Amino acid sequence: MTTNNQSSKDVDQRISMVTGEPKRAIRVLAMPMIISMFLIMAYNLADSIWVAGLGPNALAALGFINPLFMIVIGLGNGLGAGAMSLIARCIGAQNKKGADNAAMHSLLLTIVVSAGVTVVLLVFLKPILLLMGAGVTVDLAMQYGQIVFGGLIFFMFSNVASGILRAEGDVNRPMYAIAATTILNVILDPIFIYYFGWGVSGAAWATILSSSISCVVLIYWLLLKRDTYVSFSGKDFKASWNVVKNILMVALPASVESLVMSILGIILNFMLVITGGAEAVAVYTAGWRVVMMAMIPPIGIGTAAITVGGAAYGARKYKNLSTALSYSAKLGVGIALVTATLTYVFAGSIATIFTYSPQSAFMAPSIAAFLQVMFLFFITVPLGITASSIFQAMGKGFTSLILTVLREVVFVAFFAYLFAFTLGFGSSGVWWGIVVGGGLGCAVAYTWATIYVRRLKRNY
Repeated sequence: MTTNNQSSKDVDQRISMVTGEPKRAIRVLAMPMIISMFLIMAYNLADSIWVAGLGPNALAALGFINPLFMIVIGLGNGLGAGAMSLIARCIGAQNKKGADNAAMHSLLLTIVVSAGVTVVLLVFLKPILLLMGAGVTVDLAMQYGQIVFGGLIFFMFSNVASGILRAEGDVNRPMYAIAATTILNVILDPIFIYYFGWGVSGAAWATILSSSISCVVLIYWLLLKRDTYVSFSGKDFKASWNVVKNILMVALPASVESLVMSILGIILNFMLVITGGAEAVAVYTAGWRVVMMAMIPPIGIGTAAITVGGAAYGARKYKNLSTALSYSAKLGVGIALVTATLTYVFAGSIATIFTYSPQSAFMAPSIAAFLQVMFLFFITVPLGITASSIFQAMGKGFTSLILTVLREVVFVAFFAYLFAFTLGFGSSGVWWGIVVGGGLGCAVAYTWATIYVRRLKRNY
């Protein structure tokens, strides 16, 4: 009885925190999310670091798989964001049954979507890679991709299950699951890649085996231990297209956002192949992993804003919604200034992480130069992330998608082409296109979100 009472008390405290003062809620929720995302990035970074020792072709092979992998992760993140947004809005509206039904629908959608995507990718993987320009690296990319995409349900389920927990303010347990997964992957990578001699296939098997651990732990917490706000009971499940639609109204645009960014990655890889060959792709692949590390704090803050903003929107507390928007942006930019400065100063040292072997040592100066150009990109990206998160929190996923397309396709792709080819800057022009286009797109997105939320406050 004591255990049950304590669990109920913990749930009540989490719900009160999510629906309470926005600034405190964002700080409390963001930190475990940031830690979780650092662990996820370390999980992915381990593959690049260990595979880099196999030479630039192996690292470039991961670069060609990465955009496709981000599509898969984007689908899981999209479904997780859809579940998180709807559950948080139900919590704000004090609709417990609605939250339960949303959680059950999201898990069923995950199973269906992951099965379909797995089949498509395994059948068409090689033609897609050749179309992307993989060329001499296609066999290595196939070795890695077939294994990773064969187990994509693990990635998608983990994202959705974590989103369900985060919607009710439980951000610690997803972090614990990811920590166990990351540690196992870091341990298994060198064993599978070098000790067993499996090469890039070893990196893929380490990723799949370790990611399955997260699923097992999350299944136990959600379906067996049952100490969460949302509950999973067959008798309470009511199939509803309206619930599915509400999830997909955020999930589909969020997933397409990842698809758009992956398409941009493919476009940038094409430009890099033309301007600098496989070496330019390898430099971008290694450097972008570091950029993604720097983007984790604003992404974590934005994820917290989905929960807090969703609860505020569900309760029609638009002042709290406005606070969530402005505070998240300020906090994200403040942290970004610090990480940007550190990255700029220590770019050379960071580059050596990817160039420790004789085969890859020659790339160190180019990776360092890439990181120093990205300095300015770090500072503006929190504005775009925060704007997208707030629109997702309100269930306005298609607005978030429009902003992403504007930023990635209209601005980044245009300026990358302009600087790389029209102005003749080559590979470094692609880098500057990311900085200038991304900065403009993020500024437009944040301005749009600010105007929208102000109108809600004024009209309510």
